[in-house]
Amino acid sequence: MSDKSFLSWPFFDDPHRVLAEELEGWAAEKLSGLDHSDTDATCRKLVAMLGQGGWLTYSAPDPADPDSRMDVRSLCLIRETLARHDGLADFAFAMQGLGAGSISLFGSETQRATWLPRTRAGNAIAAFALSEPRSGSDVANIEMTASKDGDDYILEGEKTWISNGGIADLYVVFARTGDAPGARGLSAFIVPGDTPGLEIAERIDVVAPHPLARLEFKNCRVPTEAMIGASGQGFKIAMSVLDVFRSTVGAAALGFARRALDEALTRAAKRELFGAPLAELQLVQGQLAEMALDVDASALLIYRAAWTKDRGAPRVTREAAMAKLYATEAAQSVIDKAVQIHGGDGVRCGQIVESLYREIRALRIYEGASEVQKVVIARQALAEAAALEGG
Repeated sequence: MSDKSFLSWPFFDDPHRVLAEELEGWAAEKLSGLDHSDTDATCRKLVAMLGQGGWLTYSAPDPADPDSRMDVRSLCLIRETLARHDGLADFAFAMQGLGAGSISLFGSETQRATWLPRTRAGNAIAAFALSEPRSGSDVANIEMTASKDGDDYILEGEKTWISNGGIADLYVVFARTGDAPGARGLSAFIVPGDTPGLEIAERIDVVAPHPLARLEFKNCRVPTEAMIGASGQGFKIAMSVLDVFRSTVGAAALGFARRALDEALTRAAKRELFGAPLAELQLVQGQLAEMALDVDASALLIYRAAWTKDRGAPRVTREAAMAKLYATEAAQSVIDKAVQIHGGDGVRCGQIVESLYREIRALRIYEGASEVQKVVIARQALAEAAALEGG
C-alpha cells in the first residue's frame, strides 16, 4: 500500500480524500490482473469500465450540469492512482479527457450535448489530433489546412503520434484556416472517426504499447458546425486544454514513481545479500532515500500547480511546466533505481518495475518535452524579472 499521508496536505479538501479512497478500492478490484495482450481491445474495455465507474465524469465536465466543473486536483489524483495500478488505465482516462477537453471548455451547446454524454459514459472514445510530422512542440508551425467550401470545411494534411488513433470515435483536429500567419491562423474541428477522407495511414508501435496512429486527411469534408469556438481560436483552445492537463502528466509520472518505490522497498526488505536484507546496505538506503525525496518533491510541485489552477488562476503555465518537468524526470530516476535494486529480475519481461521502466519514458516527451518545459520556465522567469524591474 502506497503512502497516503500527502492527502492531509492543505492542497486538498475532504471530497478529494473521499475520491482518492473510493478510486483506490475500485482500482484494486477492477485493474488487478488485467489482460494486456490486445492493446486496442483492452483500451476500449478500460474506457467503458472507467465510464461505468463514473470516473470519466471528472475528465471533461459538462457546463450544463451545475455540479460539474473542471477540478485539476481531482484529475491529478485520478491519474496518479490509475498509473500506480495500471499504465494503460491511466492512458485511457487521460486521453479521454484530453480529447473531450476542447469540447468541454470551448464547445457549443450542441457539440457538448452531442458528445459529452457519450465520452463521459465511456461509450465514445476521444482523441486530440495536434501533432504533425513537422510540428510537435512547435504548434504554431501546423501545416494541415481547412479550406472553406460553401457550408463545409475541407481538411487536407496529416497528423501523427495521435493517441487513440485507430480506435477513436471522434478526433479534435487542429488545422490552419488562414485567418492569420502562425498561431493566429489555427482553428479546431470535431471530426467523427468514420468521416470519409479520414484514413488511418499507420499504426505506431512503441515500447509501452498504447493505441497510436498517423492519420491522413484527404478531401475530408466537415460542416461549419464542426468548428469548436471561432475561426482562428485553435491555438488558444489547444494551449488552454494542455495547460489544464500538463500537471496531470506529472501526476501519472508520480503514480509510476510511487509504485516503483513501493516495489523497491518490498524487494529491499525481503531480498537477502551476504546474509542480510538488502535494506541494511547503506548504498541501498541511500537510493531509497533519494527515491522517497523525489516522490515527495514531485507531489508538492504537482499539487501546487493543480491547487493554483483550481483557485481560479487563468493560466498556470509556469507552475504546470515545473510540475511536468520535475515529476517526469524524477520518476525516470526513481524507476531506474528500482530496476537496479531488483537486479536481474528488474529487466525480466513481465516484472512490474520492467513495465514501469517502459511506461515512464514517453512522459518526458509528450505534451511538451522536458527541453521545451525548460524554455517555458526560463521565459516565465525572465518575464517576471523584467516586470519587477519595470515596476
